[in-house]
Amino acid sequence: MPASIWTELSPIPFTVSYVDAAGVRTRSLQAGSGEPVVFLHGTSGHLEAFTRNIAAHAERYRVHAIDMLGHGYTGKPDHPYEIPRYVEHLLGYLDAVGADRAHIVGESLGGWVGARTAVEHPDRVASLQLLCAGGTVANPEVMKRIDGSTRQAVAVDDVELTRARLRLLMASADDATEELVDVRHRIYHRPDFVANIDNLLCLQTMEVRRRNLLTPEQLARITAPTLIVWGRKNPFGDVPEAQAMHEAIPGSRLELFDDTGHWPQHEQAARYNPLSLAFLAEVAG
Repeated sequence: MPASIWTELSPIPFTVSYVDAAGVRTRSLQAGSGEPVVFLHGTSGHLEAFTRNIAAHAERYRVHAIDMLGHGYTGKPDHPYEIPRYVEHLLGYLDAVGADRAHIVGESLGGWVGARTAVEHPDRVASLQLLCAGGTVANPEVMKRIDGSTRQAVAVDDVELTRARLRLLMASADDATEELVDVRHRIYHRPDFVANIDNLLCLQTMEVRRRNLLTPEQLARITAPTLIVWGRKNPFGDVPEAQAMHEAIPGSRLELFDDTGHWPQHEQAARYNPLSLAFLAEVAG
């Protein structure tokens, strides 16, 4: 029987509700108890990116997986989503759920947001996990691929385009399950998502991206314990990008996953979950 979002979540009690995060209606899946761990997805993503990780982490922690600002079913204010806006939204969410500090797990765009939060608000970040994190380079070819594949999948109501967009993230097409494709296709074709696509993809514009990039000097200011996880087959960034982050962030740890694309937490959950939990056990409380 193929794995399902529901079979992944069925071992644990959880809730999916909406939280007012600094005035933005934010979809949030919460489970477990203990220190808060917040999972942040990538560009055009949604909280279901972490369904293979939630149950394992909820055994020891209070897990929060959210649809980020302008994504999924979360509110979509009409302005470009540059990194300070995402940071503001994340802090608003932490305030709303009463989390003074949280362990931040960010994949792709989520890692970019988590790292900037750790730079500018070190008191709010207990630890940081950067999973194929973006935000340190501006590669025109990669930006064009993200922008073009996303716009095409949103503009044309053809599930094959959504499937292709998801498979772009994975080393194995089987990891882009039909259920995930259906969830994303439905989100992509919500009227508010379609109307908001320019705001959501603004970071794929060179001028905008450059002014939001994380510099080595900024990364050097991160004091939170940091784990960097990278796939050797990541289509959006080569291993030297991860190594540069590792060298810039004091005391960070780098783990490279073979046969893995852009979603290490999803593609290799059986390896990622124990690694993450061991890291959290080392740095928590």
